[in-house]
This record gives sequence, structure tokens and C-alpha cells, in this order.
Amino acid sequence: MSLLAAEFAAQLHLVRPDLSAAYAEALPGARAAVLGRLWRGLLYEPLPGLTAHGPALVLLADGRRLTGRERRPYDVGGEPVLHLDGEPHTHPATLLAALGLPGAGRLIADLDNSVASLALSRAGAPPHSAKGLEEHEQSVVDGHPYHPGCRNRPGVSVAEQLAYMPEHRPTVLLDLLALPAARCLVSGPWPSALMDGDRLLLPVHPWQTRHVLPGLGLRPYATGAIPARPLMSVRTLVPLDGGPHLKTAFSTRMTSDVRDISPGSVRDCVPLSDLLTRLSARCGGTLGIARYLTGAAGPHDAAGSAGTHSADLSVMLREPVTAQGTVLPVAALTRSMVGDPAAWLDAFARLAVTDAFGLLALGVALEAHGQNLLVALDGDGLPYRLIYRDLADVRISPARLARNGVEPPPVSARLLSDDPAVLHAKLLGSLVGTTFGSLVALFGQGDRTLEDRLWRVLAAAARAASDRLPGTRDVRADRAALFGERIAAKAHLAAGLEHAPPGGSWTTLPNPLTAHNA
Repeated sequence: MSLLAAEFAAQLHLVRPDLSAAYAEALPGARAAVLGRLWRGLLYEPLPGLTAHGPALVLLADGRRLTGRERRPYDVGGEPVLHLDGEPHTHPATLLAALGLPGAGRLIADLDNSVASLALSRAGAPPHSAKGLEEHEQSVVDGHPYHPGCRNRPGVSVAEQLAYMPEHRPTVLLDLLALPAARCLVSGPWPSALMDGDRLLLPVHPWQTRHVLPGLGLRPYATGAIPARPLMSVRTLVPLDGGPHLKTAFSTRMTSDVRDISPGSVRDCVPLSDLLTRLSARCGGTLGIARYLTGAAGPHDAAGSAGTHSADLSVMLREPVTAQGTVLPVAALTRSMVGDPAAWLDAFARLAVTDAFGLLALGVALEAHGQNLLVALDGDGLPYRLIYRDLADVRISPARLARNGVEPPPVSARLLSDDPAVLHAKLLGSLVGTTFGSLVALFGQGDRTLEDRLWRVLAAAARAASDRLPGTRDVRADRAALFGERIAAKAHLAAGLEHAPPGGSWTTLPNPLTAHNA
């Protein structure tokens, strides 16, 4: 047991001693789960200090050899052990430290934290009994399927994880912070129920109240005012009394990003929602858009002076998702929900390619991974509609919009790009590299013959759907990228290294749709 895992165990003994045995039992599996994600990154990302990769081998610059089981880019299973020059390693943080890669200090700590928190998640999560959207969201215990920091939560104690993290199924009591409305940045019509005279009442996560507001010289106007349940993203919550979902600031790193809400995202949220809703309608309206209704960011200083606004004092209100039948994030799908995986993937891929590439043809590339993409299932359990949410990471092509007679919205410059490589990386890295890949891994369970058959189903469905799109120059380029030899994918390990470039790091992976395109 690492020092951090032992510290978690000591905290757990104080607040939930009944979970102590389950936590100890969960640690080996958590180590293997994170080690598997680390092994994937080492095999497929360009990292300093590594000179060669193979399906089961990494060669270090100093001549040492790291070996393990063969792992394809889309595999999601754990790795119980890897061998560095014959020496076994079972803990990902210890292994990464032994590799000695330049700039890996913080990443080593992140892997240690991810193991300890994942063991806590598995120990404290109740049995899967999803009935509605929130239960499905909260059933995703292991986090991102490919990110080694899948449960990295520095700065969040054991007691706070049990009280706030979705896999523990808590009710979270949101606070209200009173701010001078004239000094706030507001996008869209702010609800009158969240006003007190000339003061705007900003919903605030209780973790933020405890850890961030004191440093800003602020205290809540009301505590525990809005009982709510967290969705898959800990900072997005559903009020028990109904109404819009609340995306709050939670200003600490989780996985690898700080979970605040930039003033730019607040400013963009309503124009982005309007744009995607209009473009979806032009594509036939089959893709649902979970729109942001409004957002607000408070002034940067406690005195409320004019000027900049704070990412720590921000919130966005999103309309609830509604659809007939069962609705769940793709990441929450389980094998037991699906009768025939091939039929399910065929229906899903036809929808996904039609919707996502139809929108791309008009000028917007979605980040269509399993958390942002929700699927509605019919009475036979097959996908009949997709819903997209969390709009802040789309990419917009002003040139494509113009070619389709659409005025670009007034949004942050970081969202804009006419570079086809940027647009294709955003969509294909998430849809093919993450969503399709994790679904094949879920249904195939390591059976390579079955997995190859499922990739052929996906490739045929993607081909059929893309062939029905208009034959414009942009669509021809998009179709070529969809079946190109390689696709871009986020390099999670490289992004976690010190001095990594801002905006994320990328690698390329073999495109399984091309390999299985008959």
C-alpha cells in the first residue's frame, strides 16, 4: 500500500469505518485498472525518454525494456503487472517513477491519487440499480476509460469524495452567493428566482464554499439552499425540485484539468446553444442539443468592481434532457443492457455518423465522447436518438458556416478553426477513438474475433451513413478522414507532463474503421 493509499485508509477509518475492508480489497483492482491505462499511453503516445514501441514492448532511451501483454489502443482492461527489465511492477506510480521520464513528477503523484480514489470509488459505490438518468450517470464508477488519471482528485479529501462524488450517490446541498448583478457577466435570461433585489444569487458547490470563497473574502448568502444530485461530472447537478441542471465551478484538478468555468464559457454558452440547435434543425433535427439557458460569472474581486470576472464564481444552467424510453450517457452503457451487440452498434453508428458528420458539414465539430453523448433507447433497447451536451469544447469553422449561409456566432477565438485537421481531430478522436473503441471493448471483452466483427459492423454502418451525406468538397474531405489510415487522439500522458503545451497534447492511432472497411 502506498503512503497516499494508507492516508486514504486512515481517513476512511475515521469517517466510514464500515468501508475500510472493502477499500483494502479494492486496491489491487484499482492499481491494475490505472496500470492498464498507463500501459496504453506508454505504448501509443510519443513521450520523451522512449525510443520504440510495439504492441507489447516499450524501449527506453537508456536501453531498458518495459514489457507486458499485447494491448490494442481501444482495450480497456486492467494490467496486473508490467516488467521493467524483468522486474515486476504492479503500481503505476512506482513504475512511472522507475522509468524516469523527463517532467513526470506531477504525473506520478496524479497516478498515485488516481489509484487511491478509484479504490475508494469502487469500495463506496452501491450496487448498480439504474432507473433514471441520474442513476445511470452515477453508475460510471471508473471514470474515463483511457485516461490514467481517471479518478485523480487532488485536494478532495476522503470525506468530501464520499459526500460529493456521483458514484457514491449523495445528495449535495448547494449554497447561494449574493453578488451585485450590475457587476456580473450574464449570458441569457437569468431566472428571477435567483435574484434578491439588485443582487444575483449564484449557486455554488459546497466544496467551493469551503475551499475557495474564503480566499476571495466571500461568504454565502444562504447555505444548503438547493438540494441536488450530481451527474457523471461531479460539478453538474440536478436539483431535487426540478428545473435546469446546474454546472458549477469546482476549482481543483480532476483527471488533468481544473474544473472551474471560464468567463469565456459563460459568455459563449447561450450563443453556442443557439447555433447548435439551428444547425441540428437544418440536419433534420435528429440530434438533440441540451441547451444552456443562461450563465453567470461574478466579479473578480470581492468589492465587486467593474472589469474582469472570475472562473471561480461561475455557473451555467442547462435544460434537462428529455426523450421517450431509456436515456443514458454512452459511457454508462453496460453489456447486460444490450441483446445483440452487432445490431446495437449498427444502429448507434448510423445515428452518430449521420448526426455528427451532418453537423460537421455545416461547420461544427463535436467532442462526441461517452460523457457528452447521450443515447435514447427504444422498447427493444436499440438506439433511436442521440443527444449532445457540454458545448464548451466544440470547434467551429467560420468558413464552413459561411459556405452554408450561417453567420458565425460571437464566441471565444479558441473555439474557431478552419483547419480540417483540427476539426477532424476533435470529432474523430472522440467519436472513433474513444466512443466506438470503448463500446467494442465493452462488447468484445478481449475476444479478438468478435471485436474484429464488431469493427466491421461499425465500418459498414459508418460507410452507409456517410455515403448519404451531400457530396460537397467538405463532406468528401470529412469522409476521407473518417476512413483515413490514422486518426488523431488525445495524448493523456503527454498532457500530464510538466511543461506540456497548453491546449492539450495529441498523438495518432491506427484507424480501426479503415482496417475493417470491406
